[in-house]
Amino acid sequence: MVPIKYQGDITIPIAIFSGWIQEVLASYLSGIMVFIILLTLIGTLVTKFFQPALIVNNHFFNNLFNVPKVWVFARILGGIFAVMTFFQIGPEAIWSENTGGLLLNNLLPILFSVFLFAGLFLPLLLDFGLLEFFGTLFTKIMRPIFKLPGRSSVDCAASWLGDGTIGVLLTSKQYEDGFYTKKEAAIIGTTFSVVSITFSLVVISQVHLEHLFVPFYATVTIAGLVAAIICPRIPPLSRKPDTYYRDHTKELDESVPKGYTSLSWGLFQAVDKAKANQSVKNFFQQGAKNILDMWMGVAPIVMALGTVALVIAEYTPVFQVLGLPFIPLLEIMQVPEAKAASETLVVGFADMFLPSVIGASIESDMTRFVIASVSVTQLIYMSEVGGLLLGSKIPVSLKDLFIIFLERTLITLPVIVLAAHIIF
Repeated sequence: MVPIKYQGDITIPIAIFSGWIQEVLASYLSGIMVFIILLTLIGTLVTKFFQPALIVNNHFFNNLFNVPKVWVFARILGGIFAVMTFFQIGPEAIWSENTGGLLLNNLLPILFSVFLFAGLFLPLLLDFGLLEFFGTLFTKIMRPIFKLPGRSSVDCAASWLGDGTIGVLLTSKQYEDGFYTKKEAAIIGTTFSVVSITFSLVVISQVHLEHLFVPFYATVTIAGLVAAIICPRIPPLSRKPDTYYRDHTKELDESVPKGYTSLSWGLFQAVDKAKANQSVKNFFQQGAKNILDMWMGVAPIVMALGTVALVIAEYTPVFQVLGLPFIPLLEIMQVPEAKAASETLVVGFADMFLPSVIGASIESDMTRFVIASVSVTQLIYMSEVGGLLLGSKIPVSLKDLFIIFLERTLITLPVIVLAAHIIF
């Protein structure tokens, strides 16, 4: 993840590996993604109807295939759309180059290659003490600034380095175990389950600005921090009760043991974590699981919800109408092609990738930068984090999520536009 200079541009090694895979497998990647989507669908249907012991008794495969009904439906839809698009059968509105074709031939190949290397190397970031170390160090920052316990920085770091869904799962589990109150769980789930570096790389690549990844991610980080400070202090998050799940009482001890400083205690826990992960075999097994989880968990949902949203965007005025209030705001901020940009600001509620997919055709580099940055900081996407939040025990409703989505858009947009004017 360390930025390096490559062929005259600043990028990160995973982006270089990803680009290489896309070049080598260019003519095969669409077919590979159809195969992955159909394999996911078959595994899901077999698990739901037959409950085979081989899958049900395996924790990883059970989580992968034994999903709630809404995701089963999404995977069926994703499989149908993938086949229709690959073979160009059925209504052209589904498989045209601006709808299903755009996803299957442009976005999903990028997901395949980025997830391959990000998933493989992810254990280096998650399993060797980095989260434990920073979790302890940030205890004194999280409570006064974000109204959260120090350990929530671990959830944020897991999302940042891995996937926003990892942060939601961590938060939900700790909420159920009595470590977070309802308010804290809602704040962490909607504010700190940030978009990972991996997904951010996909988004900035989609708008053809990967050479600006470092300033892009710096902008996203600053805007995200501003939203994280403001959102917990306004409704609906500020009105959540400070009570615990069911009959739990406070179980969280953030104190540093006597004889340790925050630094030495964090280092002790980090080393302890690293000592527990010394198997090369386990490293590669975990990496392989991450890759499968990313490929099979994300690709069918993106194909399903993405195609539906792109058909709506391409053939109906829904998103143009919803984006109308943003046109004067963007014009005041002197963002080029304000009308085209406005259409992308609401579509992100359906899926994180849609704004960058729709905005990729905009000519202005600055506008595409703004669209990509806003789409990453909006955070509440029903195809991923939003859907997972609704399915978890974390106390947020669909109405809460939409309000928070709009709040995050309005809070982060001025910060991002200011950064864009500086960069461009």
